Amino acid sequence: MRDDYLKAAHEIIPDPNILVNLVSRRVKQLKFGQKPLIESLERLDPEDIALKEIIEGKISYELAE
Repeated sequence: MRDDYLKAAHEIIPDPNILVNLVSRRVKQLKFGQKPLIESLERLDPEDIALKEIIEGKISYELAE
């Protein structure tokens, strides 16, 4: 996992528990065959893809009340 992606995603989602859950759910989706929502010229791990999607605003979260 790239530190620069993690720091940038942490600025968008400051709660580490939410960030971990969001990334882990997206990684599962990617491993089961869903296509990434971003394009990258470099080869990225699923964790980095999920973080980059958060950074670019492609995925977000909503808390249940």
